[in-house]
Amino acid sequence: MQFKLESKFKPTGDQPQAIEKLAKGLKSNFKNQVLLGVTGSGKTFTMANVIQKIQKPTLVISHNKTLAAQLYQEFRDFFPNNIVCYFVSYYDYYQPEAYIPQNDTYIEKEVQINEEIDKLRLSATANLLTRNDVIVVASVSCIYNLGSPLEYGKFVLELKPDIKLTQKDIILRLTDLQYERNDYEFSRGTFRVRGEDIDLFPAYLDYGIKITISNDKIENLVEFDPITGDTIKILEGSVIYPAKHYMTNPQTYKDIFPKIKKDLAIRVDELKSQGKMLEAHRLLQKTNYDLEMIDEVGFVNGIENYSSYFDGRKPGEPPYTLLNYFKECNNDFLTIIDESHITVPQIRGMYHGDRSRKQTLIDYGFRLPSALDNRPLRFEEFMKRVDKTIYVSATPNDYEISLAKENDAVTEQLIRPTGLIDPQISVKPTKGQIEDLIKEIAARVKKKQRVLITTLTKRMSEDLSSYLEERDIKVSYLHSDIETLKRQDVLDKLRSGEHDVLIGINLLREGLDLPEVALVVILDAGKEGFLRNKTSLIQTMGRAARNVDSQVIMYADSVTGSMKAAIDEVNRRRDIQIAYNKKHNITPKTIFKTIRGKLIEHEQKAQDLNYLLTLTKKEVILPDDKAKLIKKLTKEMREAAKDLDFETATILREQIKLLKTH
Repeated sequence: MQFKLESKFKPTGDQPQAIEKLAKGLKSNFKNQVLLGVTGSGKTFTMANVIQKIQKPTLVISHNKTLAAQLYQEFRDFFPNNIVCYFVSYYDYYQPEAYIPQNDTYIEKEVQINEEIDKLRLSATANLLTRNDVIVVASVSCIYNLGSPLEYGKFVLELKPDIKLTQKDIILRLTDLQYERNDYEFSRGTFRVRGEDIDLFPAYLDYGIKITISNDKIENLVEFDPITGDTIKILEGSVIYPAKHYMTNPQTYKDIFPKIKKDLAIRVDELKSQGKMLEAHRLLQKTNYDLEMIDEVGFVNGIENYSSYFDGRKPGEPPYTLLNYFKECNNDFLTIIDESHITVPQIRGMYHGDRSRKQTLIDYGFRLPSALDNRPLRFEEFMKRVDKTIYVSATPNDYEISLAKENDAVTEQLIRPTGLIDPQISVKPTKGQIEDLIKEIAARVKKKQRVLITTLTKRMSEDLSSYLEERDIKVSYLHSDIETLKRQDVLDKLRSGEHDVLIGINLLREGLDLPEVALVVILDAGKEGFLRNKTSLIQTMGRAARNVDSQVIMYADSVTGSMKAAIDEVNRRRDIQIAYNKKHNITPKTIFKTIRGKLIEHEQKAQDLNYLLTLTKKEVILPDDKAKLIKKLTKEMREAAKDLDFETATILREQIKLLKTH
């Protein structure tokens, strides 16, 4: 099926030339291109148009879940008739296996999997193996070990009416696919038996499949709502994919287990020769237990540490990742790296942090050396696996620029559809800066505009917030210690006018969309470092670029090299934007964006439920009423998860758990 973009907007400003240049570069087999696009210029819309032009499966990589979710929603809106998938880490909570030698503390791997994200991940790989019109929006988790797509593709169950399969055959096959039988609680990744029928809830779908069996053959297949039980439609057939990404084939155990045991014996001898008798005993005991579990049920917690044996990889060879599924689908795919100035260094750093933890586990007898092969890709391995790549950023690093310069493949997109221009910048001395800052805030408050202030430390953001509050300024601060759920509420309060000023550190850079903000203040601008380099300064200034009265004030006693480079670049872009507006008679307009209400609404429901649960300690809710309430909240939880509002979904899920225990 062809990619078909649907939008009420047409490319405008310098979007058409950017789309044309990028598409031409891809058709000319340019391996690396850069889209240097300012904040608010419609970079996502440009990339959607490029995808439609080249008609290639596309992997979009973002550096965090929140931005990935935004991109997923945008691409899903642009391509409603194609497949857009979301692939990020599926853990609500993740404590990796680790050992701390200093105090002899072993920490077992502990995870809490987000069911909805797990479904979306499985849906991504299933779709890549069956269709070409697929866009996957992913975090850097896409470079982690996922298991072989060839093995995953072998483990399928094809169901069609009139196929001869007994109920026992289907149950055994579903068990091989890591589906669990649960006749009491029907949830994703499980099946239940009802007389001769089997109800299956595929791990990657939102609906169940009823398999009706008669005379040892499939009579019909029905798609149904797992909550209400209502029939959705009659199916002509269905292919069932595994419930987990990592699959092992029992037929290979007789070949693989001897290899593991041989390596185990070698490693145990090594440890004993080093006088590490405890470590040798520990490794022998743990590995034998794991093999027994795999032989018995096909799975064990930590099975990925044996992945190189099951995948047929030699020591040191790279793992299979989501990129292999793209290769399996279509060797010629497009990779888009969003906010590349952050995402590329993040990809580069994943391998080394993972290896350090694993090496300690191996040294102290908790894992075989094969655990090192359950890892993310090295950066050079990642670069070999992506073919044509577009790096997208308002501030691409020198590395991305150098890759693209070979073919003059740096494309600029500096014009915003709204005509908004980059902010005016002024540099002021630090002497008397707080009193001057208060005057600037008062001027913005009169115009019902908002102010962002960025500091270098959490302590300073809190102290400044307290000081401004004493001066009757409606202020709040935002930093990493504030819970994720509360951060968005702080931003909403700023937008609604409950706060006029927001103080923060690095969180005031990428991804904040606050059109009410007219002034961005950078304190200690003259202190060179990570938060005050050219890239960080330009990104911070960009937070003011959605308001027609935008301005940036930097407080510093001297202009550093980073400050000068950032100011020169912003002024260059500003000159181009002003000239374009003058030529086309465009009057800039502040962006208007509604303030979301969904999270607050769901949080209120969660609070109401907490109150209800308090009452249940004194009163008894009838089982039927409790079941209805759980069903209703489950539906709301799934709707929140579908909207990628995972914080709300988590709250509702916890409340459902509490309700079930009362």
